[in-house]
Amino acid sequence: MPLVGPSIVLAVLVGVFWTAFAVLVTGVAGARLPFVAILAVLGAWAGDALGGRLGIDVLRIGDFRLVAASAGAWLGIAFVVLVSILGPSRDRGPGPTGGG
Repeated sequence: MPLVGPSIVLAVLVGVFWTAFAVLVTGVAGARLPFVAILAVLGAWAGDALGGRLGIDVLRIGDFRLVAASAGAWLGIAFVVLVSILGPSRDRGPGPTGGG
């Protein structure tokens, strides 16, 4: 049975923490919350790996690079927010709540 490495577990914790922080600060979760959480976790995991390659060892928990992982999580969150802003709007046409 393969063991789950601490990098994945800590990336999930960092990604969920920064997702909750972003929702707390903005006050908006909406339908993009699952995408924000998934990309924050993947960004934290990639940030840790990239920090290891580049030698960014500012704050570490064992072999996990916390600052690089946090930067990766924020890049993932920023990507989702940017895509949701620049993506097509949900204009439902004329009606009581639509444009027209």
